[in-house]
Amino acid sequence: MMQDLIAAAEAAADAAGAVIRPLFRSSLLVEAKGDASPVTEADRAAERTIRALLAERFPDHGVIGEEYGEERAGAEFVWVVDPIDGTRAFVTGRPVFGTLIGLMRHGRPVLGLIDQPATGERWIGAAGEGLRFRSPMGGTPHTRRCAALAEAELSCTSHEMFTPAEAPRFARLKQSCRRVTWGGDCYAYGLLALGLVDIVVESDLKPWDWVALAPVVEAAGGAMTDWQGQPLRLDGPGQVIAVGDPALLPEAVALLG
Repeated sequence: MMQDLIAAAEAAADAAGAVIRPLFRSSLLVEAKGDASPVTEADRAAERTIRALLAERFPDHGVIGEEYGEERAGAEFVWVVDPIDGTRAFVTGRPVFGTLIGLMRHGRPVLGLIDQPATGERWIGAAGEGLRFRSPMGGTPHTRRCAALAEAELSCTSHEMFTPAEAPRFARLKQSCRRVTWGGDCYAYGLLALGLVDIVVESDLKPWDWVALAPVVEAAGGAMTDWQGQPLRLDGPGQVIAVGDPALLPEAVALLG
């Protein structure tokens, strides 16, 4: 069954990419949602396309999406979709956004896909299987060993995502790492799964921001938890630690605690 699920996720990503690519670096009508993040016709059309394909193949499955909300969220299998993660990057022409398609079974992520439709890169992680990676630019799908945070490459989308209470905790971690690179959204987690980034720490992530990422990170040999080192939850605060080398996790948790 897992192969059927993976095939459906890939087909949905292919269909979404066909919607997104013609609009990338074109003139788009950008609106403001309630949280002031940009929304384009590409977001909405891509999510509609993904939902339609998944509903056709698995009519009993649920879905949670950024643009169109929940359907059958209490089902055994629930797809979690972000049609364009990193919309700000998308509307400014930077190819570090991605389409995220994740699948939860009984509330636990079991399948994740990151697709970068502009560059042709795709990461697929599934429970019980190794990481699948496709790219015309190369890259090795495996995390790297990192002995300590002092040697680690840290990535974070933006310092603005942290609350006043979280900011000094992140600052402690940042000062303990080799350096920090800002920006990247889901793409940073893909780079972690290629052994190019060692740790990603973020906050205020919604389920559609992280459900697809966890299986990819874990399939590559890494780990992904909340700031207390506990499994991520749909009702959690969205605080995320992703590490390429799980040995980094206790040190990171201690600094963020």
